[in-house]
Amino acid sequence: MAKTSEKDFSIYFQPPSLKDAKKRGKEDVKVHYNFEIPEEMEGFGIGKKYMIRTFGCQMNEHDTETIKGILEQLGYTDTEDRTQADLILLNTCAIRENAEDKVFGELGHLKSLKRENPNLVLGVCGCMSQEESVVNRILQKHAHVDLIFGTHNIHRLPHLLKQISFEKEMVVEVWSKEGDIVENMPKKREGMKAWVNIMYGCDKFCTYCIVPYTRGKERSRLPQDVIQEVRELARQGYKEIMLLGQNVNAYGKDFEDMDYDFGDLMNDIHKIDIPRVRFTTSHPRDFDDHLIEVLAQKGNLVEHIHLPVQSGNSEILKKMSRKYTRERYLELVKKIKAAIPDVVLTTDIIVGFPGETDEQFEDTMSLVREVEYDSAFTFIYSPREGTPAAVMEDNVPLEVKKQRLYRLNELLAEIGLKKNQQLVGQVVELLVEGESKNNPDMLTGRTRTNKLVHFSGPKSLTGQFVHVRIDQAKTYLLTGTLVDVEKQASAM
Repeated sequence: MAKTSEKDFSIYFQPPSLKDAKKRGKEDVKVHYNFEIPEEMEGFGIGKKYMIRTFGCQMNEHDTETIKGILEQLGYTDTEDRTQADLILLNTCAIRENAEDKVFGELGHLKSLKRENPNLVLGVCGCMSQEESVVNRILQKHAHVDLIFGTHNIHRLPHLLKQISFEKEMVVEVWSKEGDIVENMPKKREGMKAWVNIMYGCDKFCTYCIVPYTRGKERSRLPQDVIQEVRELARQGYKEIMLLGQNVNAYGKDFEDMDYDFGDLMNDIHKIDIPRVRFTTSHPRDFDDHLIEVLAQKGNLVEHIHLPVQSGNSEILKKMSRKYTRERYLELVKKIKAAIPDVVLTTDIIVGFPGETDEQFEDTMSLVREVEYDSAFTFIYSPREGTPAAVMEDNVPLEVKKQRLYRLNELLAEIGLKKNQQLVGQVVELLVEGESKNNPDMLTGRTRTNKLVHFSGPKSLTGQFVHVRIDQAKTYLLTGTLVDVEKQASAM
């Protein structure tokens, strides 16, 4: 085994392989319900503090909740002060290059802290850990890192910490072959909202996306396990849940012994006494009529759908391997709006994909005008090593990409402001999240359609539902006035 300049690799050294990660084996995915802290690790973290910095999507945030739950069962306590931490973990995102740059920048900053405190355990986990090039870079240039583990073996964290403490060696354990489903892992949730992971992985293999390699094949949790978790969250008083999956509406397509899909799951959760239910992220290819019919029931199923389009041009969509056309996407939008007239649609859009012409970009602009998204996440294309798009000829100059992004964002801002202005004078229901980050004298909350609203009110309203009359509309937020109980009936 080769050595770094500072320490040996652990005997558990298991680097990731993109070649292996591409494979979609036919092995049955087993479900394990017997997660527990090893007896010899009980109390291991007593007197120690941990800090986790999370990058990326809600799935990463949810993974962090699980990691925190495991660490606190070991006895660790949370800290925001890195100088007080005995363990620092970076839970990473691999979807864009700038996300990776931030992580490597953070690793550079932590080197001096590690030098001052040699007993500090520094770890990297999450999607970046599943990339060969990333792990190799860490091994070559960041030998002060003690631990690297991936997205499939979070449940192994107690064993990995034990290995570090005994051997004082770098531990690298990343499974290219996705693991089984491990239920009953502890979670540390905060606030009145809860994420519920209903499936893992993605089989779509969009040419620009690294996620199918870092998260593995699609594996759905059993319906009874998801429903039991949601019922327990309702019992605990959570006001809102977000169902998570890399491709959430592909849920159930991997079941061989039952006919049960995402629409069935949403219909069952619709009957549970929890006020709001959201989901992300959906793929247009898997958004079927049954799901639309279920969502049209509303109730606790909110009328907000995030429906990534990525491009408005069919040729670019084909190069992206999105498996739908512009026309098919617009037909889906038409169906959704017919079934749910007050639906709010948001999306993801990439500009400057390899070979994108001015005319093809204009197709994206015209689609945005036609759909009228309330908001969107927009990105300049970022090549990911190991994906098919990374070897495509990228003949769109950076300045052109920036100009396209600017024009797209200007259009989205114009539409978003128009949509928000339509709410002025209306009374909306908010779930209060707490103080505004920018103004502690204001509270902030979100509507059923996920719009951000600022208003004045007592902090005791945090975590409660209130009604607010919208007074002013801005591009990305609304401001309003709290409506008291006596006036609510007449105002609604």
